[in-house]
Amino acid sequence: MSSKKTKTEQASAPQGDMFVQHHRDVKLRQYTDSLERMGELVDFEQVAAAVDAACPRPYRSKGGRPPYPTVVMVKVLFLQALYNLSDEQAEHQLLDRRSFQRFCGLADELRIPDARTVWLFKQRLVQGGLGARAIFDAVQQQLQAQGYIPRGGQIVDATIVRAPIQHLDKEERTLVQQGAVPREWGAKKSSHKDCEARWTKKHGKSFYGYKLHAHVDARYKLIRRYKVTPANLGDGNTLPEVIDACNTAARLYADRGYDRRASRELLAEHGCKDGIARRAPAGEKLDQRAEARNKAINRRRSRVEHVFAGLQQLGGKTVRAIGLARNELAIAVKCAVYNLKRLAWLKDNVVAF
Repeated sequence: MSSKKTKTEQASAPQGDMFVQHHRDVKLRQYTDSLERMGELVDFEQVAAAVDAACPRPYRSKGGRPPYPTVVMVKVLFLQALYNLSDEQAEHQLLDRRSFQRFCGLADELRIPDARTVWLFKQRLVQGGLGARAIFDAVQQQLQAQGYIPRGGQIVDATIVRAPIQHLDKEERTLVQQGAVPREWGAKKSSHKDCEARWTKKHGKSFYGYKLHAHVDARYKLIRRYKVTPANLGDGNTLPEVIDACNTAARLYADRGYDRRASRELLAEHGCKDGIARRAPAGEKLDQRAEARNKAINRRRSRVEHVFAGLQQLGGKTVRAIGLARNELAIAVKCAVYNLKRLAWLKDNVVAF
């Protein structure tokens, strides 16, 4: 039997390449374009400074190992939101993926933030009470500084964010709905029970969790304001907190859930034109003119559904944390990351003016 290899075997044999890691890095960048672009477009030092101002770093009079810089931890949060990672998954990916290490500035570091460190950083933001808002507002300032100011009118809508269902008996459910904690629950059990999420119905189906109330500008489809509430709160109740008169166009678009006198009076106070779809009175139908008006409004208002679809792709329509404060942080960071992904697309496809 001949010991010579055929040409096919020679071609398939592994070839040595002293630049193999370089070639792999180049190819990997093709799969992490949004991550690389995000690092180019965003001043994360500015975002970190806003976080430190809102939620100061803990005083370390007793010494100990120095904490990671806030900018590193903020970048870890953005990676979690971009790829829908738990704290444990974030630790594993930071150890395994060079692209994540480069993004966080940890490529040449021996120490990598572990899951406990990520959890403690989130706890700092939650306890301060202003961490979620600081991150979102800092990103919002950068959007406007790059020329993407609110244009084209305001679109206001809400979407359900599902949470893990809590299995409670009738008595426990009654107490939780009243804002109380059952007496027999210990501290450990209470920390694992979400007493702030609520049930709601949409299109005849029941959902448990929270609701994201979002204000989106009609031109760029960027989230400009947000509010997170239990799922059972009506859409119109949060309109005062998400309306913004800074848009260059004076019209606000919303669906029939916002159709009430208080909403129209609020629009008048802010100098906004009424773009709220009308709801038919009980037992009646809208006339042809009102139906045509609703159709025209919905054609414009439907752009907000593209935003919610973008959040869905990021895993932003479900949450895994316990409690309103921690889930608001997760949702706020997810909204900020959506805006940055959208900014990268706008930079390459749309001229800001």
